[in-house]
Amino acid sequence: QVQLVESGGGLVQAGGSLRLSCAASGRIFNINVMAWYRQAPGKQRDLVAAISSGGSTNYAASVKGRFTISRDNAKNTVYLQMNSLLPEDTAVYYCRVDQMGSAYWGRGTQVTVSS
Repeated sequence: QVQLVESGGGLVQAGGSLRLSCAASGRIFNINVMAWYRQAPGKQRDLVAAISSGGSTNYAASVKGRFTISRDNAKNTVYLQMNSLLPEDTAVYYCRVDQMGSAYWGRGTQVTVSS
């Protein structure tokens, strides 16, 4: 099993920044994709950003240019730097990692952006 622990969420004013972290532990062999998803109340969980083991990245159109995903393979950690935050970025942010055909999810961290 792989355990994921997210941190860095909180309350911020519009235009502010937050940095989320997600550390993986447990039976780690070869993590492929690491990603961040988010889910607002009453909405489905959507992909925010993903990064492959080789460093290729993919972003949702709504966050491109404002958010940056990165990873530290030595620490089995993925980060999400969020700048120019908007009230519509308010959601629970979940970390997900894929390893050997299995997907693992964190419990989520709340991000609230006030206008």
